[in-house]
Amino acid sequence: MPEMLSTLTRIAGRRREPVAVQALRSTAAAVISYVIALRLSSEPAPLTAPLTALLVVQVTLYSTLTTGIRRVNSVVAGVLIAIGFSALVGLTWWSLGLVILASLLVGHLVRVDEFVPEVAISAMLVLGVTQVADTAWDRVLETLIGAAVGMLVNLLVAPPVWVGPASAAITDLAARMSRLLEHIGEEPLGPAKVEQAAAHLHEARRLDNDIALVDASLRQAEDSLRLNPRVKEGLLSRLVLRTGLDTLEICAVVLRVACRTLTDLAKARPDSPLFTAEVRAALREVLAHTARAVESFAQLITAQVSANAEKAEARLAAELVVARASRDRFADLLLARIGEDKAQWQLQGALLAEIDRVLDELGVDKRSQRLLEELDRHTRTRRSRRLASRLPGRRRDGGGR
Repeated sequence: MPEMLSTLTRIAGRRREPVAVQALRSTAAAVISYVIALRLSSEPAPLTAPLTALLVVQVTLYSTLTTGIRRVNSVVAGVLIAIGFSALVGLTWWSLGLVILASLLVGHLVRVDEFVPEVAISAMLVLGVTQVADTAWDRVLETLIGAAVGMLVNLLVAPPVWVGPASAAITDLAARMSRLLEHIGEEPLGPAKVEQAAAHLHEARRLDNDIALVDASLRQAEDSLRLNPRVKEGLLSRLVLRTGLDTLEICAVVLRVACRTLTDLAKARPDSPLFTAEVRAALREVLAHTARAVESFAQLITAQVSANAEKAEARLAAELVVARASRDRFADLLLARIGEDKAQWQLQGALLAEIDRVLDELGVDKRSQRLLEELDRHTRTRRSRRLASRLPGRRRDGGGR
């Protein structure tokens, strides 16, 4: 019985997941558009309507509106091309080639973006039937039905908000960065240290790919917040996540440089430890606190409740205070031994500067400043667009001379 209740609870919870919501919305839109097309179209199986509905009902309302318009334009353009060719030459191998070439060129001209192949597909399907005119307008009708139903479903059934998956991706990215920082502090002794330093460098380079994936997830979340009636403060939510990811991206770049610095240090001293035991312990301590600060920063930018945000900000501030104190102790130890290791003082200083940069980027004041700058930039952009829309059109003669 407890297992059954747990299963039912899990199923009920998945009903609210964005993937499940999107699947139900797409299925409903396809079925409704097919039923309508059966009554209005002369085709026995008007599958263009549900196909269009599936393509139009994207994961966000913003992309649905833009995709629906491009989809309809692509189909209408292909149908008109097919009607013109069928009236002149009919279907032959060379006319088929001309239709495909003309459709692809027209698709770029009418700017249907990813639906350029759909122009050629529509033209070929219409050109290949006997009753060209009837089939052509039936295809246009089915496309309009599918697009209209897809848009209507998104208007009546609010699309899912993808902030949760984007926040989870950001948190996971911060966790990987935190693990890398902890691994950097674990310097092995002997020849293996060069290999491990190089492994850390490869791990840091992989963060670039991870950031690209998180960026794609965040762009989807940003689109889901646009024109969505379920979201009241979409702009602020978008900017908090976007500026937070920008900060983590900068930190990832600095971490890669730090790993490069440690790799060079390891190659320069293959037979001796990079640092003394005391300095190594201080470096491990500052990296451990920096790792916790990175995770606290991710918790701060992904917090959805103000109380949780305040706790996350306090936790981040406390971790940064301890991390900077550890950094100062590490710097003092390096400075005290600068005369003993003059050959690598540039690399050691570079490592210290890279730690400073990460701590500075994670600072609460830096985050607030970046967020305010983005809000100000968006406000200015919106104000400029409103002013531009109210101004009369420019005269072509350059001022009425």
